[in-house]
Amino acid sequence: MLPVEVLAFADRGPDWADFVDHLPRLVRDISQEWQLTPDGPALHGYTALVLPVIASTGPAMLKIGFPHDESEHEHLALQHWHGSGAVRLLRADPHRGALLLERLDTQDLTNSWDLDACQIVGSLYKMLHVPALPQLRTLTSYISPWTKRLAALPRSAPLPRSLIEHAVSLGRDFATDTATNGTLIHGDLHYANVLASLRTDGPEWLAIDPKPVSGDPHYEIAPLLWNRWDELANAPSGQSVRDGIRARFHATIDAARLDEDRARDWVIVRMLHNALFELEEHPAGGRSLPNADYLTMCVTLAKAVQD
Repeated sequence: MLPVEVLAFADRGPDWADFVDHLPRLVRDISQEWQLTPDGPALHGYTALVLPVIASTGPAMLKIGFPHDESEHEHLALQHWHGSGAVRLLRADPHRGALLLERLDTQDLTNSWDLDACQIVGSLYKMLHVPALPQLRTLTSYISPWTKRLAALPRSAPLPRSLIEHAVSLGRDFATDTATNGTLIHGDLHYANVLASLRTDGPEWLAIDPKPVSGDPHYEIAPLLWNRWDELANAPSGQSVRDGIRARFHATIDAARLDEDRARDWVIVRMLHNALFELEEHPAGGRSLPNADYLTMCVTLAKAVQD
C-alpha cells in the first residue's frame, strides 16, 4: 500500500501518474531481486518512496525516486563519498531509480537550534566537498541560462531592479569563473536533509538526498537561510529578520571556513534565481499570481547578507 502522499504524486502530471502506477510492481520486483524484507511503514520525500527493509547486511532503506535530472547522479555522489559525511550506498539500480541505503535515525535538524544546525551542516561540507566526478553536470550549465532569463525580466517585474541587475552581473561573472565548477556539491543541503547516524563511530549526522553537480562550495549556503523561514519571520521581539539571517550565514561560513564575500554573492544570485522561477511559474496574465510572500523572502534574504 502506497502512502496517500505518494499517491498524490500522480496529480502533478502524466509522467508522475505513470510513475505512481508502476511503483507497486517496481517495489515487488526489486525486493525479490535484492532479497529485501519489509520492516516498517513506508516513508516518502517530495519525489521518492522510501521503505524500511531488512537486507542481507541488516536494516536498510529502499528508495525509489521519480526520474529527473537532479537525481540522475545521486548514486554516483553517494558512491564517491563512500559514507564520509553522507548516508552509505549499499546497492543501486539507477535505470530504475532504486537505491539501497544504510538505515539512519529519523531525527533530522529541523528541531535543533538553527545556529547549531548551521554549524553541523558547515562541518559536513568539509567531508562532502571533494573533487567532482566527470559525469556530473556543471553549475555553469545551470547558472548561465538562468542568468540570461533573469536579465530578460521586464521592468514591471515585482522585484527591485537594482537587485536584479546586481544578481545578473554576479551571475555573469560566476558563469566565466573557473572556480564555479570542479567540486562535488550536494546542491540541496538543508535541515531536513541531514539525519542522525546510527553508526557507533564516525559523524553524528549524515547528509541524504543529494542533487549533485560539479560546482562551487559557496553555492551551498542559501537553503539554510530560506528553510525554517517562519522562525526568522516570527522571531521574539528585539531580534530582526536581518540579524537572524546574518547569524545563520556567519555560523555556516565560519564552520566551513568559506570565503565570506563569495558566499554572499552566491546567496544573492541564488535567491534572485529562485524569485525568477516563481515569476516564470506564474506569468503575467496567467491564471494565478506569483506568491508575494515568497518573493519578499527572496529579496529580504538577498539584501540581508549584504553589508
